[in-house]
Amino acid sequence: MLSGQSSGHPSVQPAVEAVWRIESARLIAALARVTGDVGLAEDLAQDALVAALEQWPSDGVPGNPGAWLTAVARRRYIDGVRRAVAFERKVEELGRAAARPAEYEDPMDEIEFDTHVEDDVLRLIFTACHPVLPRDGRVALTLKLVGGLSTEQVARAFLVPVPTMAARITRAKKALAAAKVPFEVPVGAELNPRFASVLEVVYLIFNEGYAATSGESWYRAELCDEAMRLGRMLSALAPDEPEAHGLVALMEIQASRIPARAGPGGALITLLEQDRGRWNRLLITHGLAALARAERSRHARAAGPYVLQAELAACHARAFAAADTDWTRIVVLYEALARLTPSPVIELNRAVAVSMSDGPADGPAAALAIVDSLADDPALRGYHLLPAVRADLLARLGRPAQARAEFERAAALTANDSERAHLLRRAAAVNSAP
Repeated sequence: MLSGQSSGHPSVQPAVEAVWRIESARLIAALARVTGDVGLAEDLAQDALVAALEQWPSDGVPGNPGAWLTAVARRRYIDGVRRAVAFERKVEELGRAAARPAEYEDPMDEIEFDTHVEDDVLRLIFTACHPVLPRDGRVALTLKLVGGLSTEQVARAFLVPVPTMAARITRAKKALAAAKVPFEVPVGAELNPRFASVLEVVYLIFNEGYAATSGESWYRAELCDEAMRLGRMLSALAPDEPEAHGLVALMEIQASRIPARAGPGGALITLLEQDRGRWNRLLITHGLAALARAERSRHARAAGPYVLQAELAACHARAFAAADTDWTRIVVLYEALARLTPSPVIELNRAVAVSMSDGPADGPAAALAIVDSLADDPALRGYHLLPAVRADLLARLGRPAQARAEFERAAALTANDSERAHLLRRAAAVNSAP
């Protein structure tokens, strides 16, 4: 839900926000199909959201809130078209004082409101990932439109200031409108240039669901479900693309842990502390099968980033107890991933694996050296997991005072309430002895 849309009765506001998170992508996608303009579709959806905030406090939340929002948005679009048509007719009458030509076509006749068989959300993703946009613009716009994220949340996902992200999203919408990009899923040679961006977007949507950047809950299951649904559609669309299968495998294996990731009251439970008996074994089975399909479709090609990350997730999934985890293998996989897609976040994850591995050059001290080498990286400035990982390593190395300070710094940086509470509990639990 976008900032600035905060009016409404406090008892109704959470319901409106929940409906928006669940329905916004489908609503914007359906409107984009009708209007042919992604920017206009988002504006119409926002108008419907404002109407909900104004009417639901007095009328109550409707039985089918998604359909209510869609009806309001479409009605406003129709009203706008009617006003435009009436204006054009009046100008025509004044200018020519003649009857309307026989071949005149009413734009209202072109508006289609029947149920559409094809997937509008998938079409919306491919439209937002058109090559006319730069890579960052594609991903940012799709996260906002499809993921239902605020500009602030998208900015955090990219580790950039909010004004920078707001400008990037605005430029992307204007570029799509100026280029008159069709609202469609490309085929043939037009598919490949957009496929990598679409995969990235789907995974970023999943990540926002799996570890929400803000809010009370540590995760948003509806975003994970939507990302997995889209991922399965993409793998069917490109059955010979190993990265599509790798992404499906990665998401399903990670999603299998969701039942074990929160305790009573929503308290966060880390991977090593989770009850693996609560992991969803069906999702793990599906994920491992998708990973096998990715390996079969690779032929002689090297593993891509999603296949490598799926193999990392599979290392955890195959360990029935945390102590059985093959950390040496995980370190090797992170090294391969870092060579393929260098990133300070990957290095931070590699440091965690190094700290758990019993190799001759591994352990907490070696990991701390890696983490400290990342301290001045601009991309990690304000990234709460950097001090969180450092705090854990310091605690394991017997440096409690420093560990407590780092846990507190990490808690101050996160915008997620559940994660903040977890970090503060870790800070309080650290032994204060020198």
